[in-house]
Amino acid sequence: MKIMLIQKLQRAKLYTVFLAIQCLCLVSACGGGGGGSAQAAPTTPSAPNAPATPQTIAAPTITATAAQNGAVIISMSSTTSGAAIYYSTDGSTPTSSSLIYSAPLLVASPQTIHAIAASGTTTSSLTSYQFTSAIAAGTLVWSDEFTNTSGLNAAPNPTTWQFESKAGGFQTVNNELEVYCAWASLASPCNSTPNTYVGATDGYLHIIAQQPSSGVYTSGRIKTEGLLGINYGRVEAMIKLPEGQGLWPAFWLLGGNINTVGWPACGEMDVMEHINAPTPDWIAGTVHMTGASGSSGISSHYGASVASFSASGWHAYGMIWSKGKVQFYVDSPSNIYATIQASSLPAGAVWPFDSGQASFILLNLAVGGSWPGSPNSSTVFPAEMLVDYVRVYTN
Repeated sequence: MKIMLIQKLQRAKLYTVFLAIQCLCLVSACGGGGGGSAQAAPTTPSAPNAPATPQTIAAPTITATAAQNGAVIISMSSTTSGAAIYYSTDGSTPTSSSLIYSAPLLVASPQTIHAIAASGTTTSSLTSYQFTSAIAAGTLVWSDEFTNTSGLNAAPNPTTWQFESKAGGFQTVNNELEVYCAWASLASPCNSTPNTYVGATDGYLHIIAQQPSSGVYTSGRIKTEGLLGINYGRVEAMIKLPEGQGLWPAFWLLGGNINTVGWPACGEMDVMEHINAPTPDWIAGTVHMTGASGSSGISSHYGASVASFSASGWHAYGMIWSKGKVQFYVDSPSNIYATIQASSLPAGAVWPFDSGQASFILLNLAVGGSWPGSPNSSTVFPAEMLVDYVRVYTN
């Protein structure tokens, strides 16, 4: 009896343990691991993601400031960070394949400018500006006369010109030998003597090539890139050139879209280049484009057959840029020595000068390179290029 009672008690304990284990299993399965004995409340399904708010691009602001004799300089900006500005000058609605704004534009002929700002695939609303003035041909509409009243040698106007400088110089371009120095640059081989400045008393831009004690040539190169662009017109500079083996002064223009399409697709117009001399004493006017660049650029020379011409004297070097045509002259627009037309290009050449894209101006004095070769013992340093003015006229 006692044994039977013990067995019954043992079976009751086992049954109690069994029930306890079952309860624990149920709590573990339904309690979500939180340690509570009650079943967790069901979760509410999360709402689907709301559609993203479309990015808003601020429409460009177009600002016109007076240039000379009725012309204006057009600037464009957008308050949307990182937005690109696309524009047209023919009245068409711009798209992301239109002209891209890169610098203030000199405007001197009737035209309607439309502009949009864009970031990714999102574009802004349209902004427009209309210029209606009909300015007579041959009117001076912009110039830098290199006036300096400070009493000290000064940097060129920073609102018009920026210095071209590059670590290691331009030895990898055209095999040139110089390093172009920025204003006040002390990075070797540049030093405290500036290579490019507006004279304190003479009102000339000086660009000087030097051979410092380091043996590395230094010189200067300035440009209006990002500060002023022109499209069509007559461009002229009064320049006095150095002469000597290995010297390569130039006055030229590059398409403002060079950073997007590259060279030579952007187009290059060399109003004046001069090498070596004095025998023969000549200058060259050249255009470069896709299919006609480098040594295959379309070029003409002036001076070799003109007994009175000497590049070491003062001369006006100019270019008349009109639709489908670029012409080069010396001293007077009536003295044209070369005419290059879009209708008579060599096979494979692509004319880039009627796209509406503005170009910027450059002035420099190179040393050495594939074309002039290296200086020799007859080359005199410092060598100096002087510029009295740069002017733009309507054509």
